[in-house]
This record gives sequence, structure tokens and C-alpha cells, in this order.
Amino acid sequence: MQAAAGALSALGVRHGDRILLHARNSNAVLETMFASWMIGATWVPTNFRLTPPEVAYLAQSSGATAHIFDTAFPDHAAAARAENPACRLEISIGGSGAQDWETLTGHAAPVARAVDVDRDHPAWFFYTSGTTGRPKAGILTHGQLEYVVCNHLCDLMPATTENDASLVVAPLSHGAGVHALPQIARGAPSILLSGERLDCEEAWRLVERHRVTNMFTVPTILTMLTRHDAVDRYDHSSLRYVIYAGAPMYRADQVHALRKLGKVIVQYFGLGEVTGNITVLPPHLHSENNLEMPVGSCGFPRTGMEVAILDDTGRLLDAGATGEICVRGPGVFAGYHDNPDATAKATAHGWFHTGDLGHIDARGFVYITGRASDMYISGGSNVYPREIEEALLLHPAVAEACVVGMPHEKWGESGTAVLVLENGAVVTEAEMLSHLDGKLAKYKWPSRFVVWPDLPKSGYGKVAKREVRHLLDKEV
Repeated sequence: MQAAAGALSALGVRHGDRILLHARNSNAVLETMFASWMIGATWVPTNFRLTPPEVAYLAQSSGATAHIFDTAFPDHAAAARAENPACRLEISIGGSGAQDWETLTGHAAPVARAVDVDRDHPAWFFYTSGTTGRPKAGILTHGQLEYVVCNHLCDLMPATTENDASLVVAPLSHGAGVHALPQIARGAPSILLSGERLDCEEAWRLVERHRVTNMFTVPTILTMLTRHDAVDRYDHSSLRYVIYAGAPMYRADQVHALRKLGKVIVQYFGLGEVTGNITVLPPHLHSENNLEMPVGSCGFPRTGMEVAILDDTGRLLDAGATGEICVRGPGVFAGYHDNPDATAKATAHGWFHTGDLGHIDARGFVYITGRASDMYISGGSNVYPREIEEALLLHPAVAEACVVGMPHEKWGESGTAVLVLENGAVVTEAEMLSHLDGKLAKYKWPSRFVVWPDLPKSGYGKVAKREVRHLLDKEV
């Protein structure tokens, strides 16, 4: 890390600069993270599944002065270069030559001591989509991340030491990267899969080989792992904490995971802006017996965090009443970069507003019952319909488009696109998917397309999405 920090410093990266990273999981990802922090720069990782235009927007909106790109993504690098005039440095990962990461770090003079930063200094721009579909950079600070590391060790993985090991099965640019921090703090190794896609066979083989004790997943990944036959062919008795977050989990899948793994699964609820620190449901509160656990709950408030249910005016609601789930405490971000209006809206009344609707029961368990926006969660990833609708409307045959999240057996929810076509136009599903290719990451693509003569509208001319869902339910 010291050599990596020295390399960046020698190339002119300074305190307060922002470093954009687009790369698959590798040692270099974590090296860039800590090297950035040692010199007082802000780390700006992207999800490697994003398309070139999506990454270019992140480069421009963050104002990154340095780009670090995996050589597997030359189109992404070119798009970011064209869109971001602030960039003055480009580094590759996995290539050769003087500007490749391995070469630079192998010849750099190490930084002996990290620069001074206070607790409110930006450490990480955690990009999360907004209701308009445009990603927003949540500012995670050094002090916030220090708290999160302690909280994760307290609430999610108690008694973690250098004798533990963690398996990484999700991109380090987001939740898995946060999860890696407490491992590093305790000297526990993080084990990476050999490829960029989930290989259940390899995952269970690595669990057995390295005596893995914890892993961070989302419900869809946990379900895939526990329903793969490899779970019965490898020894996973070393596991103590299998954490899932990002979306509710079907009760049947939860019970199946418990039967395969035992009482080792941990659920937490959180958003990027709160670095996951909202609620936790620990192993001892999971059970196959419905009478022995708060079925449907995402747990109780995390240590040091306060959770409340508020109405539209910011009034605190009583136990059992439904409203917006809000949170405050040291795990909450410092606001959105260069977006004061969004920051003010998200932090109104002195609380961070999650956009999720729910209630708290008399015992203090939190339940999510809906979402305040049209956002839906597919495979653990937030998907915002407007972004998809805007892409669909670029097709010459599409006059109107409406995308809603509908239940999906594998992904939890998936998008259904309802299209109104121009007079005489005809389109196929394959044609629409081809149209979206390169415009949106594949996890955002609708799994179903239907064509209607018109869309139901409100008295103000707006599409009535609740009615769209109702009509789609009747078609099934």
C-alpha cells in the first residue's frame, strides 16, 4: 500500500483529488483504495458491469483527476477520457508499460506516513442511483468508515480475528468492499473468485480449502449457492457468518439456506449512504420455525444507530404505524457530491430518508413493507425505471414506455416494460434487448416486454403505475 501511495504521489495525485477506478475484483482494487486514502485522495470505484456511457458519466460528475482502468475495458476508458476534461492521469491494470499499475507500484518509493485527514474528509464516493435514474455520489468520510468497521465487527461478525477468512462473491466497488474493511482491520484474508461471474462450484471449493468463516452476499447469490449441488460436496462447517443484504429474501429460500448451512446466516438492511448500517438480524434470531423468529423483519437497529418511522411531515409515528423508514447516527453519509438539493431532501427533519416504507413492532423489529419510489430491487441491485424508460424511448418505434418491477422467482423482482408503439410499428423482444445493449447494464434490462394500445393515465396526464401493475397482474 505504501508503494502504491508513493506511485500515485509521484505522478502528481494530491490531497483532495478524486481517483476513478473501473476494474474487476483483484488485489489492485483494494490497493488503489488504501493508496488513495494514504495521500488524502477520494476513491471513486464503479461497478464493472456498467456500460461505457454510464462510467463516462461517473467520471465527469465526480470530477476525477485520475482514471485507473482494467485493460479489459478499453471502450469504458475511452468514453471516460472523452467525457471528463478534468482527468490528467491514466493508469491501466493488467497491461504492460510504464503506466501500468503493477509496474508503477513495483518501482515507486513508498510513502512512509499517511497524510493527515480529519473524520469529515471524503474517503469514498459511493455511487447510488436516484429516483431520476441519474447516479449520485454519496460522500463517505474517513470517520464514518472507521465507525462502520467497528460496527460491522460488533454487529455482523463478532470475534473476527486473523484466524478467520472471508470469501468475496460480489463487486468490491460497493457492499463487498465495505465488508472487506473489517477483514483487513482484523488481519483476516479475503479470498477472491478466479473469474468475474459467480461460480458456485468454485465458491464452495474455496470455502473448504481456505476454511472460510464469513462472506457477504445478496439473497439471490445466497439462494444460488445453497441450491447448487456443490453445497453438499464440500465441507462448509467453518462458516460462522453468511451475511445477506440488499433485498428481502423469500421465506422458502431463507429456510432452505438454514437447512443447508445451519444458524450462520445474518441479514442486514442498509443503503450506500448509510454504508449498510441500519438494522441487523443475527444468526440466533434466524430459525426454520416461524414461531421462533420475527418472520419478514430485517432486524433491529444497529449499535449506535437510531431508526424511526416518520410521516410526510417528519412526525415520529408509533409502533405498528406505517411510514417512511428513516435513520440517523454516525453511519450516515456527509451528503451527495455537488447536489445540495438531493442532500437536503434526503436529510430533511434531521433524519436520512431511505425511501422505503415500513413499520417497527412493539419489540423494536423493523419491517419493510414497500418503497416510496418506483425503484425495485432485482438480484440485490437497485433499479430505477425512469432510466430504462428513457433508453427505450430512444427506439424509433416506441411512442411511450413504462417499466415496473414485478415478482420474479429467481431475481426477487424484475422489470416488465409496457410499450406503446408508433402507428403501424412492430417490435420484438430480441430487437428491444439489442437496442438496450451498450446503453444500460444488463441487470437493468427488463425480463419481459408487452405492447399495449395506450397507458393508463391520471387526471394530470401522468402514467398511473399502480394501475399498470394491477393490469399486468390480471394478465398473469
